[in-house]
Order: sequence, then structure tokens, then C-alpha cells
Amino acid sequence: MKIGNIDIGYRPLFLAPMEDVTDIGFRSMCKRYGAAMVYTEFVSADAIIRNIKSTLSKMVIDDNERPTGIQIYGNNVESMVEAAKIVEEAKPDVIDINFGCPVKKVAGKGAGAGLLRNIPLLLNIVREVVKAVNVPVTVKTRLGWDDHNLIITDLAEQIQDCGAKALTIHGRTREQMYTGKADWTLIGKVAKNPHITIPIIGNGDIVSVKDAYDHFDKYGVDAVMIGRATFGCPWLFCKDQTSLSLDDKIDVLEEMLRINVERIDEYRGILHTRRHLAASPIFKGIPDFKQMRIAMLRCSKMEELIKMLEEIRGFLKENSSRVTT
Repeated sequence: MKIGNIDIGYRPLFLAPMEDVTDIGFRSMCKRYGAAMVYTEFVSADAIIRNIKSTLSKMVIDDNERPTGIQIYGNNVESMVEAAKIVEEAKPDVIDINFGCPVKKVAGKGAGAGLLRNIPLLLNIVREVVKAVNVPVTVKTRLGWDDHNLIITDLAEQIQDCGAKALTIHGRTREQMYTGKADWTLIGKVAKNPHITIPIIGNGDIVSVKDAYDHFDKYGVDAVMIGRATFGCPWLFCKDQTSLSLDDKIDVLEEMLRINVERIDEYRGILHTRRHLAASPIFKGIPDFKQMRIAMLRCSKMEELIKMLEEIRGFLKENSSRVTT
């Protein structure tokens, strides 16, 4: 599979762009364990133009995580074009346009999935951003605004005609938010459309490598993107899960913490990593873990957080027969 001239390989697995989740440490670990392509947290075009420091810091890419996409969102052609030009200077491998975020603070302002209610503007944004930059431009969107407006089959061809080099489809409508079950039927219909020549990337409810490959077989997509199932679990992309011990997984979480503190700062690096610690499946089944989890989420010093993880490691080793992780 190729996006523009970027060869990403056969049946690749992508890490979805997620706010406050896909920081540089997490992306690096996902890449190490098999993610073929990763994305930064999505960033506001307006914030990029205003030179907001916290936004610009999300656009820092390390060479060891490439290929990497930077995803932008906005509701105005001019600001999206200007932001894309600034993003290009950060040297991403692709610039992805977010037409899928369903949350009110984005969609409610006519950006993200909100643009599914203004298709002419959506298409004009794609068309003009493609013209403005020299890196491949891709798009991520949903099936439509609601069940009465499932427009993705026609929209996919229109997006392709505007010059997008790939299209990611999340199998829900905006109205669904993240509830219910992702419907891959229409994703498959787009992927098998003979008029579609760009890669189609399927997204929604993928929880394992096996699950992803089942969807490759059933729906004919070119790539599969995995989102929420990766929280606290960057090794999810690893094809041989049995090769990773509990020690290995704790090492990964500790390394994520160190990378984030080094590349961001101690306060925000810990803040990002704590979200993954709270969600990591390796702690499930530990008796009376609630208080330790609360302590981890309140921790503000890297050394203290590492110490807690080492205490958990020791407990798990001593009680391996009692704990299922």
C-alpha cells in the first residue's frame, strides 16, 4: 500500500490520532511494536496560526516513529490552508484532515464531523489544502451525520477527486459519537468500489491484530486503523503477543514516561502517561488496586511514578498465580 510515494507495506496497521493520547512517547512505542503508521494528536488550525505553544509542541516528530501524519481540523478554507503550510514545515509524512471528530466543541463549531453537514465546504477545504502543500494530503471522516444521511459512498469519490491520497473511514455516524457498534459494511462498499483508486483505511472497534486481519479479509480495506483499544497497550500491534512478558510491558510503560518527560516536560509528560497507566489492561485483576491507581493518577514526579510501577512489578511477580493480566 502506498500513500503518494510512501510505501507502507501490505495490510498495514495504523495508530489513530487521538487528543491527549497519541503523544510522542506512545507513538514511539506503538511504532516499535508494529504500527506501520502513526499520527500526532489532532491540532486546531486556528491554534496553529496563533502560534499557541502547546499546540505547536504536539507537532514535533521523531525520525524513529516515521511515517507520521499530523492531523488538523478547522471550519474555514483560508485558515486550514494557512495552517497546512505551517504544518508542512514540521516535515510530516502526510497531512491528514479531520472531518470525523464528533465532540461538541469541534463538530458543534462546524469543524471535524460538523463538516458532514456542509459538503461543499468540506470538499473545498480538501481541494485547497491539496493545492497549498507538497506532502500527501489524506482525510479521515465518518459514514455521515446520522443514519438518515449515510453519504460516505458518494463522498469518498468526491474526496478522491479533490486530490486526497488516502481516506480513513470510521464506521459510525456523528450522531453515534462512540456508542453502538461500528458498521463496516459501508467501509467495505467504498473499498471495493472500482472507481476508488486511493487507499481506504478502515477504523472502528478493532481490538486486536487478529481482529484487524479478519476485517482485511472481510471488507477488502487497504489498511486498518486502531484507536481506543491501544490505550495503555502500545504492544497491541505486536503479532506475537506471547513474546511479551509482564516485565516487558511494565518496561514499555516506564519508557513511555521517560520519553514524554524528556520531550515535553515533567508535568505534561506525566499527565499524558498517567492516562495510559489508568487504562492499561496489565493492571486488571490486581486485588484492591483502586487506591494504587488513584495514587498513580495523582502523582506529579517521575521518580515517584517509576517507584510505584516497580512496586506493582514486584507484587505481580510474587503473586503471579493470583493475578490475571
